[in-house]
Amino acid sequence: MSRLRDVPLSALDLAPVTTAADARTALAHTRELAQHVERLGFTRFWLAEHHNMPGIASSSPAILIGHVADATTTLRVGSGGVMLPNHPPMVVAEQFGTLSALHPGRIDLGIGRAPGTDQRTAQALRRSTGPLSVDDFPQQLAELTGYFDGTEPLDAVPAAGNKPDVFLLGSSGYSAQAAALLGLPFAFAHHFSAENTLPALALYRERFRPSARLAEPYAVVCASVVIADTDERAKYIAMPSALSFLNLRKGQPGRMPTNEEAAAYPFTDLERLLVEDRLAAQVVGSPTTALAQLERLLADTAADELMVTTMVAEQADRLRSYEILAELAHRSSERVNTEVEV
Repeated sequence: MSRLRDVPLSALDLAPVTTAADARTALAHTRELAQHVERLGFTRFWLAEHHNMPGIASSSPAILIGHVADATTTLRVGSGGVMLPNHPPMVVAEQFGTLSALHPGRIDLGIGRAPGTDQRTAQALRRSTGPLSVDDFPQQLAELTGYFDGTEPLDAVPAAGNKPDVFLLGSSGYSAQAAALLGLPFAFAHHFSAENTLPALALYRERFRPSARLAEPYAVVCASVVIADTDERAKYIAMPSALSFLNLRKGQPGRMPTNEEAAAYPFTDLERLLVEDRLAAQVVGSPTTALAQLERLLADTAADELMVTTMVAEQADRLRSYEILAELAHRSSERVNTEVEV
């Protein structure tokens, strides 16, 4: 039985900036990708929040969400996510209330509890030199949702009556428990915390409490997926992102290398091991290889929705990877329908 045919497909984008282009090109590519996955039948398109990252242009999700929503018609568009420690809850409520008023029924508010950047940048965002802490996250979240529910003493116009769908993002057991206790859908970052995926999802389902927003647990699993016509091509186009991750680990963040730059990079033995370990946690391969890996991931996680992020250097490769994924889901559905008819 195919799981891929049964779950909604969605996309997460970071607007990657390569050494061969600039941020303006990256943002144009994000818009093009959103329109592409909408035509392919994807459910939602989320934008991540990152700061002080030369290789990522999605520093302002709310602005980019409005841009993408204007360029599409049926796609749900949202944040993956807004890093709440960086922002006053009232400002987030005003932004997403405005987005929801402009695009009724199409806006998602994915919320994260980490700053999503280094300490110095987070302090600049918060306009504070005080110590960074996520201990007050529950209070921040309660304040934020209160503006949409009308329970806060101040009015975050136009939040009341224009509520987006709220998701809690995470990569740990803490976030899983928070989403469960609040009765919120949970989006897990499998793409950078694969080892925590199954424990966190089990904790979320075990401790879930129904709420006015959600009657039963709903788990979105976000995975890094790179699909090409052959295994060799898929690994080749996955290397620039892997090299970017390696540079980040070395404290040298920069723009994403081109395919040629990544192929020519003189990896040490240790660096190659780190890259191979990184790729092993991703879905990388030909349609046949990717399908097997995706079916295994969906079977293991029992995900209610699969969200995919595809970080490659060439826009054509990125569009093609999503296209193949949609074709795989369609073929899985056709195969099941044929078996039923027989």
